[in-house]
Amino acid sequence: MCQGVAEQFGTPVWLYDRATIEARITELQSFDVVRYAQKANSNLGLLSLMRKHGVVVDAVSAGEIVRALRVGFSPREKVSGIVFTADLFDRDALDLVRIHRIPVNIGSPDMIAQLAEAGIQVPLTVRVNPGFGHGHSRKTNTGGTLSKHGVWHKQLKDTIKVGKEKGLPISGLHMHIGSGSDFHHLSQVCGAMVEAAKLVGSDLHSISAGGGLPIPYRKDQLERIDVAAYFKLWDEARKQIEAEVGHPVALEVEPGRYLVAESGYLIAQLRSIKKVGNRLFYLIDAGFNDLVRPAFYGSWHHISVIPADGRDLGSARVNAIVAGPLCESGDVFTQEEGGFVVHRELPVAKVGDYVVLHDAGAYGAAMSSNYNSRRLAPEVLWSNGKPLLIRERQSFDHLLALDKIPVELS
Repeated sequence: MCQGVAEQFGTPVWLYDRATIEARITELQSFDVVRYAQKANSNLGLLSLMRKHGVVVDAVSAGEIVRALRVGFSPREKVSGIVFTADLFDRDALDLVRIHRIPVNIGSPDMIAQLAEAGIQVPLTVRVNPGFGHGHSRKTNTGGTLSKHGVWHKQLKDTIKVGKEKGLPISGLHMHIGSGSDFHHLSQVCGAMVEAAKLVGSDLHSISAGGGLPIPYRKDQLERIDVAAYFKLWDEARKQIEAEVGHPVALEVEPGRYLVAESGYLIAQLRSIKKVGNRLFYLIDAGFNDLVRPAFYGSWHHISVIPADGRDLGSARVNAIVAGPLCESGDVFTQEEGGFVVHRELPVAKVGDYVVLHDAGAYGAAMSSNYNSRRLAPEVLWSNGKPLLIRERQSFDHLLALDKIPVELS
């Protein structure tokens, strides 16, 4: 599959497996609402697949609102197809919320006043910072005093009051403390949600468990999160809240990475093998402009080698550093948080072989850039035994299209 896609579409290339995404959606069907955090991967083809399976979406920017509207999500359904979640409004986002009457999940008290000043009446929920956080990296911890996200829990009562005064009562609560949260932290979040719900009272009609469900990036750590246990904790919290407010409360979950990460592969070609002192480098044609997670977070991605000539790779292994083509020392896929470069035990490869970075469906293409004036790679969905192109490789003309040379400089 990977080699065929590489030969047909060139490298580097993103490949997603439709069946894997559909399996992850099925695993979360015990929740009343599965709301995809499209920041993980907002390709229109993947958003269309989500919609086909009854998944709704979260948008964190005006651009993500436009993407959701483009594929047919409607904010006017009983369960809104789009919710805008942010800590502030920019002008574009506020205009789209007004035009399309998109429900808002606010992360700052100022947003209520800005909605009121603009004469916007939409369903309102609050993202609460419970005062603590957790994440697989300091950069993915979204709770506590060092996080910009959410309304501080001690300000929630005043925020609810202001909402009522402005004619924008709070109808839902959202609480997410970071990616990779374990069950100890999760139980704390559930407890904090119950306490927050008491402040909202009978106006409360929905709670969101947020996202952050982990996946096993390391192949030697295959234990998966117990989704049934995850749901049970939240369902118990929901029942406590229902007893408090006196009516049913919908339970949402907001996965991003969990739905798409394991479906994705970044396929590159090995273009150079060289020794630097006693270290061996495998240099590939994908860089951190394509997949930035290792450089940004020190994230681990399993790496495999596919022989281009079909030979048997055998059992021989070498310690290799896998790096890209960018004019940047940090363009290394085998590094740990803090920028520490490490090697990976890999098969003996040849120039021309394919190198595959696994579990790259989330925060891969979505965070890619044109750094070093490199073109964005194509995206392909493997669906029912065949590859479907869902984003073309960026052309050089498109790369330069927005640049202008003033007459004075020509």
